[in-house]
Amino acid sequence: MTTSIENKDAYTAVVHIKATKNNTMIHVTDVTGAETIYRKYGGMTVRSKRDEGSPYAAMMAAQDVAEAIKARGVKIIHILLRGAGGVKPKALGPGAQVAVRSLIRAGLQLGRIEDVTPIATDTVRRKGGHRGRRV
Repeated sequence: MTTSIENKDAYTAVVHIKATKNNTMIHVTDVTGAETIYRKYGGMTVRSKRDEGSPYAAMMAAQDVAEAIKARGVKIIHILLRGAGGVKPKALGPGAQVAVRSLIRAGLQLGRIEDVTPIATDTVRRKGGHRGRRV
């Protein structure tokens, strides 16, 4: 039985980047999304909790991801960027741009970049109950 890493399609991978204000998550899968190749979070690269969402943490995580997937034979990447979405802010976190730049600087070829932030199409009930958040 061969895995997708040994197939010809293994040269292409999908990089899912979820960038919120608190953390940046980088998850690399094969093209189908069925198999995880590598996964790294901004919080895994820095020591303090307050630095998890910083651009520096995202840059370090992206460099680790680039080294790991290049060692496995991945040459072309497609990037899917995701913010918090829903009732939370739709804007990407501070680590998104830095992570994309670090992946490209590492020598990986870029296929396409998409923004897949979930946007509510109807009224979504916010957290807080009937009377709202009491301050």
